[in-house]
Amino acid sequence: MNLLITRHDKIGDFVVTLPLFKAIKEQYPSTKLTALVSKVNFDFAQNIEFIDDVILFDKNNLSRIKQEIKSKKFDASISAYIDTAVGKLLFGSGIKKRIAPATKIAQLFFNKRVKQRRSQVKKREWEYNLDLGKTIFPDIKLEFSKPLLTVHYLPFTKEKKVIFHPGFGGSSDGNLTLDDYINLARSIKNSEYEIVFSFGPDDETSKEYIKEHLDFEATMFDSKVSLMEFTQYIANSMLFVSTSTGPMHLAGATNTQTLSFFGESLFASAKRWGTMSDEEKQNNFCVPQNYGRDIYENIEKRLKEIVYE
Repeated sequence: MNLLITRHDKIGDFVVTLPLFKAIKEQYPSTKLTALVSKVNFDFAQNIEFIDDVILFDKNNLSRIKQEIKSKKFDASISAYIDTAVGKLLFGSGIKKRIAPATKIAQLFFNKRVKQRRSQVKKREWEYNLDLGKTIFPDIKLEFSKPLLTVHYLPFTKEKKVIFHPGFGGSSDGNLTLDDYINLARSIKNSEYEIVFSFGPDDETSKEYIKEHLDFEATMFDSKVSLMEFTQYIANSMLFVSTSTGPMHLAGATNTQTLSFFGESLFASAKRWGTMSDEEKQNNFCVPQNYGRDIYENIEKRLKEIVYE
């Protein structure tokens, strides 16, 4: 089987598709798996051991991608997320069996549509993605070995740091204020753990604010390293604290313990976007837009329990 799996959006969205890749590769190892991904995930996908090949999705050069897909002669494709651009691309590439969730007008370009009704949030996003594998492998077990990603550790002391990542994610509408991230970190300043604040490429304003308001020792980690290197850095921590965002899913993929914040709506909740780590590794909190001090205090209490237990 020569199979193309597509997920051409953001970091976290791609990461929650990886269980599908891994379950197929573990249970049907002769399957050749190719990923079609966006630029932000391209190098990262190339370094994942259970993905055999990677194609870059470039909406400005669809004709080139179509020719590349044609040349690889795929038996089938599975699309975990669809839009008109990828629908037209796969239809025009001549893949005979094209599988996708039965959603959006773009489903018309696929000849095997799976009704999932993801808006009802009966499962987590990664579980819906894993379900798509049944269309080609009816006997597939919806499971995979953990951690999802096994990374080569960087030369840092394992589990001797707590990382606070205050940036907002694309699907998240629940987060703490920057002041409360500082308050959280301050609450464990006398612990045995190094306190780290990490920032993505778009978090310059947050980084400057936190630098200006710190009154205790902390490391500022500017994650302009590669995505795989950032994943390695996260995997070398005892705890990763953040809102529901791509780095949170990277932490979950390495089975790193998380303290995570989610929005009030069902769409933005942990019920949909919770990580792929073991349940006991997850500490999930609903954080309304105008949250009260009781919510903050509960989060701080849980942080201290984790750090000092």
